[in-house]
Amino acid sequence: MNKISQKVSLGEKIGYSLGDLAANLVFQTLITYLAFFYTDIFGLKNNDASIVMLVVGLVAAFLFNPIVGALADRTNSRWGKFRPWILYTSIPLCVMALLAFSTPDFSYKGKLIYAAGTYTLLLLFYAGNNLPYAALSGVITGNMAERNSISSIRFVAVLFAQFFVQVFMLPIIEYVGGGDKAAGIEKVITWMAIIGTVMLLITFFSTKERVVPKPEQKSTLKEDLTDLFKNKPWVIMLILTVLVFVTLAMKGGAYVYYFKYYVDADALAQFISPVINSFNAIGINFFGSDPMSAGFGLFNAGGIIFMIIGLSFSKKLADKFGKRDVFGTALFISALFVFVFIFFPSKSVGLMYMSQILHGFFYGITTPILWAMIADVADYSEWKNNRRATAIIFSAMMVGLKAGLSIGGALVTWILGLYGYISKGDVPAGQVLEQVQPETVSSGAKMLVSVYAAIPFFIGVGLLFFYAINKKMETQIETDLSARRKSVTGDLSAENVKPVE
Repeated sequence: MNKISQKVSLGEKIGYSLGDLAANLVFQTLITYLAFFYTDIFGLKNNDASIVMLVVGLVAAFLFNPIVGALADRTNSRWGKFRPWILYTSIPLCVMALLAFSTPDFSYKGKLIYAAGTYTLLLLFYAGNNLPYAALSGVITGNMAERNSISSIRFVAVLFAQFFVQVFMLPIIEYVGGGDKAAGIEKVITWMAIIGTVMLLITFFSTKERVVPKPEQKSTLKEDLTDLFKNKPWVIMLILTVLVFVTLAMKGGAYVYYFKYYVDADALAQFISPVINSFNAIGINFFGSDPMSAGFGLFNAGGIIFMIIGLSFSKKLADKFGKRDVFGTALFISALFVFVFIFFPSKSVGLMYMSQILHGFFYGITTPILWAMIADVADYSEWKNNRRATAIIFSAMMVGLKAGLSIGGALVTWILGLYGYISKGDVPAGQVLEQVQPETVSSGAKMLVSVYAAIPFFIGVGLLFFYAINKKMETQIETDLSARRKSVTGDLSAENVKPVE
């Protein structure tokens, strides 16, 4: 029998993390730019953009993800259960990302149909790729310390993707498009699609599945779903995931409007001018093409850099105090630094940047812990029910992610509409979009990045008081499952399991 330690090499951890870097080139673009793309580039009306994002997103969440999860758990191949999905969806996912952000010259009705169709297919392939990818983290190893390490490295890769999308992407779009955002975004996403495909293929070839369900384990979809709804930690994590991604989508999608319509342009240009001059001095000129784009990018850069710093503390804190307590404390503090944006005048650019940095640091602590907690919920289900259904548990969490993304993204355009926002599709011929907006739009953008965005985080913190898997239970689950797997695999030690090459 082929035997392998549950210890995972650094090379495999990096190979696994590249899959999330690739997926987040898509995901972070959806969070940050989809609403803006639909209203200000593609030309959809506010309500139509909200409907496309909400309806398609909820269909993907509640239909695509459960189907993919059930199928992935029942996949059997020489490559394992989850790795084949990464292989076969890598190219379609990246192609659909390009098509979803393309701007064909259709009638308004044609544009609406095109947006709905391409977004639907994009989310279908995203589910088929990213859900098995997430579930793969639960079977690469059964060692929880190694799992924390994998999550930490994985989310460094996530933050690199986020850094590119939120810091460089808008200035580069302006630069390569020569001011034409439609042409610029197509060029940028073409290269992102090529790079993303290569990264996903590296993930497939560099990883192994080590945790294999017991040979005698057989369960129906009904049994798996019954196990889910009896699993209180899973229910809490599902709701928590929805809330977290509502906030991420809401503030992430609203920041571009916040900088465009609320932040004082002169104060922003003065604040960032030393940085822009430094970039220009070393030949990096695309930041100087538009002060708003540059300020938006540098604002995101500060948050992401400190997210990476916060992430570096995540594993040690989780190992010492347990995932639940560290996650809840850090999420609460990060929410406070979102909420305080309501108090900043439009010229207080320094305070905005400082609050973003502090929010980024504390939120960075939480990012790898969320997914490690979901993997723990899969272990908890196996511990309680003596059956493992990794993908369907992760699929349920992906339901939460997609639902949160869809609700948060739709809220951006809907709430802006309530404050009187006029989209490109409603602008009379010959008038400039920025010049026709009512003054109330700036208040709507401010509320979106502060009060409205903080509320779901605060609710999520409250939910964690009912989440039972603390540090003591984590240790008990790991010990008991190691003993069970040892009894199944004969003379294997508790640190060894059967791999799938």
